[in-house]
Amino acid sequence: MGEPRMTQPTQAVLRVLLADPAAEFYGLELGARAGLPSGTVHPILARLEACGWVDSRWEEVDPRVEGRPRRRYYRLTGAGGVRAGAALARAEARTRQLTRRAEPGYAGGAT
Repeated sequence: MGEPRMTQPTQAVLRVLLADPAAEFYGLELGARAGLPSGTVHPILARLEACGWVDSRWEEVDPRVEGRPRRRYYRLTGAGGVRAGAALARAEARTRQLTRRAEPGYAGGAT
């Protein structure tokens, strides 16, 4: 798989991951930091992992001892960080361009 669709939720997840590229985050934590509702983050993470941008691992704890299910932690891969940063920059540039075009008096680049 090449590059995931750069939806607003995907961009929000990538911003969190890129803010601390070496850190690991579990899904609920990523969702909270990205301001996304429950159920939105895991499909995004699955797509990012399929693209090779993110690695994941299950924590090694006993759920009975912890009193909660095991968490799956995600982090950017080295190449994923580079590709995600570039894709996010392109998406933000497109947003800025569309915003400019919507402004009153936009001349479409005419001088």
